[in-house]
Amino acid sequence: MNLFLGLDSSTQGLKAEIIDIDAGVIIDSASVNFGKDLPQYNCPNGHLENSNPLIKHADPLMWAAALDLVLSRLRQQNAPLDKVEGISGSGQQHGSVYLNDKFTEIIAELDVEKDLPEQLAPALSRKTSPIWMDRATSEECRELQEKFGERLQQDTGSPAIERFTGSQIRKFTKEDNAAYSNTTHIHLISSFMASILAGTNSPIDFGDGAGMNLLNLKTLHWDEEITEFTAPGLLDKLPLAASSDTVAGKLSGYYSKYGLKSGIPVIVWSGDNPCSLIGTGAAEPGVAVISLGTSDTFFAAMRNFKTDPHGYGHVFGNPAGGFMSLICFSNGSLAREKIKKDCSVSWEYFDSLPENKTLPGNDGKLMLPYFSTESTPVVLNPEVKYNFSPEEADSESKIRCILESQALSMRLHSSWMGETFTRIRITGGASNCNPFLQILADVFQAQIEKISITDSAGLGAALRAANAVAQVPFAGLFDKFTAAKEIILPNPNNAKIYDNAIKKYAELSTLANARQHRRKHPDL
Repeated sequence: MNLFLGLDSSTQGLKAEIIDIDAGVIIDSASVNFGKDLPQYNCPNGHLENSNPLIKHADPLMWAAALDLVLSRLRQQNAPLDKVEGISGSGQQHGSVYLNDKFTEIIAELDVEKDLPEQLAPALSRKTSPIWMDRATSEECRELQEKFGERLQQDTGSPAIERFTGSQIRKFTKEDNAAYSNTTHIHLISSFMASILAGTNSPIDFGDGAGMNLLNLKTLHWDEEITEFTAPGLLDKLPLAASSDTVAGKLSGYYSKYGLKSGIPVIVWSGDNPCSLIGTGAAEPGVAVISLGTSDTFFAAMRNFKTDPHGYGHVFGNPAGGFMSLICFSNGSLAREKIKKDCSVSWEYFDSLPENKTLPGNDGKLMLPYFSTESTPVVLNPEVKYNFSPEEADSESKIRCILESQALSMRLHSSWMGETFTRIRITGGASNCNPFLQILADVFQAQIEKISITDSAGLGAALRAANAVAQVPFAGLFDKFTAAKEIILPNPNNAKIYDNAIKKYAELSTLANARQHRRKHPDL
């Protein structure tokens, strides 16, 4: 056996997977749910309750406690931890951990007789960590945008984003400058977790570092001008930025109590989105992934570094080298559910009907399904817009309308990448809707590959460890671990139908965006 451990510290829990790269299988797994298993940290949904709904912080000691617990559970299951040859991980992106000058000494001398939270508590210069859900930094984003303008996106891959780490750090310096001054190290969740495994300060990989508005993606170094404006002296508090195959260090002897071998390589962790790119087998340009969940996400490797002129697509590092883009469509499965309820049909009917009862193109019926605030395009005032009268349409037309409109939106808002996608890998709950998969195939004129991977971030972390330690090419690992379960081919006869439809969709979207702009700026 040739075994590697992947860890995924997500918003609501920590998962672990051990893979056997010779057999091409996951041989053991375990998980911890923060709310259920660690209620003492008061984060039932992955974050602390706050009277301000925009503030979303978590207790960083909870993530350390989850590491102890998940390894304990693997050992209780008699998982062959003693045969693991390397470890890496995935962390929820953008979250940050603030540490004082005790941190380096503490993690270098972890005591096997004590648990991680007890030992790490004295190293925190800030007791809570803002996570990706936090949107309380509008003022700081405005300041960053006013200072750097278009350069911020052109060099860091994204405009100033509230949940990104840079604006979070800037807000911290303004609210508690004394605590900031007492901070020696600012880690992302990913590099914090890698550090406590390796017993030394881990670098931040390019994949996760790109989600901070601080890393210059043209140079792959922290941008000195942006970091200094964000917070005085910030550059000295950030770990090194490094490629995703970098060895952070050797596994601390602390973890021998779980059966792991001291000294095995700990590969730098990455963010959950870059790890998912690997875990879905989509590291090469020309292959995209669509995750159909509460929000629908579209992500893909990029042939060349470029940025979305509209600012919707975010650019991160690709752990396999180069870059990737991720585009989030907030109105995903919840929008589909709204239409399902409006039509008073079951999911079985919804998932099988449009293909049999309606025709591609749906007689030109389109909608903008903004039932809630939307990320792509930015819609702060939810509004559902139709180019037909929904009261006069039958259920079949409404169902096809939501599916075609969502597919057209994905194609429209990913076109800036300049990439022809020949294969699109599909995961998530709505991947069971075969008519939707056929629509996506026809809209993109690409082969749709249905994959069944329950934790793409955790698997991606394990595959990254195998690639870095055993030097196994990603292509070989993908063949074993991420093979398609079902393939849907595009119908070339529908290509022209959807080429015409996307022009009409773009016109409808432009009109709606102009109305939103006038509502926001009535004096113009």
